[in-house]
Amino acid sequence: MASNLWDIDVGCSSIRFSVRHMVITKVHGCFARWSGTITLDEQDLTRSSVEVRIDAASIEARWAARDTQVADRDARLKSADFLDVAKYPEISFRSKRIDRAGSSYRLVGDLSLHGVEREVTLEAQFAGVGKDTWGKQRASFSARVALDRRDYGLVWDPVLEVGSIVVGEKVGIAIEIEAVKKVSAASAAA
Repeated sequence: MASNLWDIDVGCSSIRFSVRHMVITKVHGCFARWSGTITLDEQDLTRSSVEVRIDAASIEARWAARDTQVADRDARLKSADFLDVAKYPEISFRSKRIDRAGSSYRLVGDLSLHGVEREVTLEAQFAGVGKDTWGKQRASFSARVALDRRDYGLVWDPVLEVGSIVVGEKVGIAIEIEAVKKVSAASAAA
């Protein structure tokens, strides 16, 4: 098996989310601090694996894809009402298997969030591998999943006078990954 270790380039990658707000709009956001590695088998992606760790306190909410820098709202997301980052500082994902689904993949793994670990299946696309302008090997992936926040104990649910909740139950997660192949010390010295 031709497996190789790749580091996720977080400067060229993103983990974004969106959730309904007051039924009529969506709030978008992202995580600013995170890291991850991929063990990539370029010949058979189903023999690859992924591990990601996210600093929960790095959550940032955005409206219409721009950071509104509303400190109170971001603080609320970090509070015990939502992520409770003081008690649960890290969100993590570790793949268990990758299944081929036509020209796409299903990435099955354990997501640990808010003290709860559950198996999730992400729909993933592999864009390919190529060299960047500095000669480093890069690989590109994207993935999507919809989570029910209540499954992770995120149950803050004030009801509006029209009978709907303030924050939607379904959270869409969109991930864009660019990974850089690790170079062994022997290869780097050559």
